[in-house]
Amino acid sequence: QEELVESGGGSVQAGGSLRLSCVVSGHIYSSNCIGWFRQAPGKAREGVAGSETSGVTDYLSSVKGRFTISRDNAKNTVFLQMDSVKPEDSGMYYCVHMFLCGLHVAWVDAWGQGTQVTVSS
Repeated sequence: QEELVESGGGSVQAGGSLRLSCVVSGHIYSSNCIGWFRQAPGKAREGVAGSETSGVTDYLSSVKGRFTISRDNAKNTVFLQMDSVKPEDSGMYYCVHMFLCGLHVAWVDAWGQGTQVTVSS
């Protein structure tokens, strides 16, 4: 049984918007740290946005002011609203659970299957 299931990826032109969704199994969702990572071809995975149950959020510096992470507690769902996207935002986006809150790959202990985002110039 999958515990983190992403959707919402696709192709968009630079300057446009996308919203990614992640349905999270209950026992994971109630845990503190859920977030989004991404990986572009030939590059390492990097943390994009993180969310704590307290409401604290964290962002990769290059997406601050453009991306917003949020939760719908009634639906055990985490969203990533991506606005003013750039070609460099292209990659596979993964919904993750972290055993410590922070955008570090080493702290991720569960990954979704990923959803592809492609931004054209």
